[in-house]
Amino acid sequence: MRQIAIYGKGGIGKSTITSNLSIALAQRKYKVIQIGCDPKRDSTRMLLYGQLKPTVLDTLRQVGEVGLTLQMIMHEGIYGIKCIECGGPEPGVGCAGRGIITTFKLLEQMDAFKNQPDFILYDVLGDVVCGGFALPIREGYAQEIYLVASGEFMSLYAANNICQGLVKFARRGEGRLAGIIGNSRRVRNEELLLKTFAQRIGTTLVEFIPWDDKVREAEIYRKPVLDYDPQGTFSHAMQQLTDRILTNKDLVIPKPLSLEELESMIQEGEIRHGTF
Repeated sequence: MRQIAIYGKGGIGKSTITSNLSIALAQRKYKVIQIGCDPKRDSTRMLLYGQLKPTVLDTLRQVGEVGLTLQMIMHEGIYGIKCIECGGPEPGVGCAGRGIITTFKLLEQMDAFKNQPDFILYDVLGDVVCGGFALPIREGYAQEIYLVASGEFMSLYAANNICQGLVKFARRGEGRLAGIIGNSRRVRNEELLLKTFAQRIGTTLVEFIPWDDKVREAEIYRKPVLDYDPQGTFSHAMQQLTDRILTNKDLVIPKPLSLEELESMIQEGEIRHGTF
């Protein structure tokens, strides 16, 4: 069983990439569980035919821990993918990471993975690595960590921060950085910038996913991109990403950059390849 956590800045496309990765794996006959670790509870929506299913915390508040069953919180989606949304507290109350902590505890109590899926994918908010959001790394649930990033500064800044947390938590467990997944925001020389960043922190750019308007169209029609436009640019890149993840064994403890080094790297790229 391979456990993979996909981190990145909010809004960078983690859920789109994670859900389509789940589909690509399921199409190859792997058994997949996807766990959404964001209070927005939208990680698995496209796998569930556009539906927002009750989260673990919502269900727990309704029925209590004694009445809770695995069937209430694990929902079957397209291609037989099992979907779980951790959820979060009511707005303005409590820590958003609490849903992850509570969910993982309950899943252990329920022996949720006794049938041994081939893959568990954790879709994790990564603007900061603290509290519950660090749990997949800190407690060793995920052995492989992928960072989704674009060429935008704040995306790279968030990815670098996640690397700092990974360095700390790697001392406790087996979680290692498996690479960068580039998700284009049409930044100038974006792929080259992401390759440079990956190299500087000691890893590789596993795949660069070009901008594709079909991604937005698929969301409007509440479909995964691999189903909506299976022959398109995004889908082709996702299939390549899946192939590379299946064979990737390059797991490392990253070497995060200082803020000054990160800014200097971006500035150097602009001077060398841009219009400065």
